[in-house]
Amino acid sequence: MRIVIQRCKQASVAIDGQIKSQIGHGMMILLGIEDADTFEDIDWLCRKIVSLRIFNDEQGVMNLPITEVPESGILLVSQFTLMASTKKGNRPSYIRASKPDVAIPLYEQFIAHLSQLFGHEVQTGQFGADMQVSLINDGPVTIIIDSQNRQ
Repeated sequence: MRIVIQRCKQASVAIDGQIKSQIGHGMMILLGIEDADTFEDIDWLCRKIVSLRIFNDEQGVMNLPITEVPESGILLVSQFTLMASTKKGNRPSYIRASKPDVAIPLYEQFIAHLSQLFGHEVQTGQFGADMQVSLINDGPVTIIIDSQNRQ
């Protein structure tokens, strides 16, 4: 699994011109899933997400995890293009990205586990939909984590 975390002032996802989900201050997370991913990857990433100290404390230092930021939110959007390989040619290959029959159950497990660890409902996009994602990146702070590169 590969995620891109963006600390945001606000974020939303729209489908067919209608807002499906939105958050204020918090994290916008893009999630890519591959066939090798398991619940172990989900658990490791979700624990990492809720523990990352990327929010400012009273002194303006990035020292707080999202669980200590009042009224914060998480918006999670599935994005198969995160698994793109650009090693050959100019057309990205998405061979590593899981097909829906594998990815959807993992995506749903990810949402449930992250919501549990966060202590609040995680807002989402819609798997497989053509979505328009908007955000105001705060900082900017953008972090990429791949569960296959834990060492």
